[in-house]
Amino acid sequence: QVQLVESGGGSVQPGGSLNLSCVASGSISGRIAMAWYRQAPGQQRELVASISSTGRSTNYADSVKGRFTISGDNTKNMVYLQMNSLKPEDTAVYYCNTRYRLADYWGQGTQVTVSS
Repeated sequence: QVQLVESGGGSVQPGGSLNLSCVASGSISGRIAMAWYRQAPGQQRELVASISSTGRSTNYADSVKGRFTISGDNTKNMVYLQMNSLKPEDTAVYYCNTRYRLADYWGQGTQVTVSS
């Protein structure tokens, strides 16, 4: 079993920044790839960014490229999402995700609200 706990959400004005954190714990052996997803009201959950188990490869949704940065700390099984130049359309619940031994694990989610 793997447990994921996110933190760092909140409310911010357009153009502002937030930094999300997620820590993975449990029966984890070795490094793990991790990702951030988000789900806005009435919409499907979508991939925001992912990072490989080595940290050398990252992937971003087109809508966040150049504004968001995903990073990780393999020694602590943590992943971060630095979000800059936030827009109202970034408003959503953000979820941390990892796929470990063929099973998907999700955090409880953290709300990000961008509004003036």
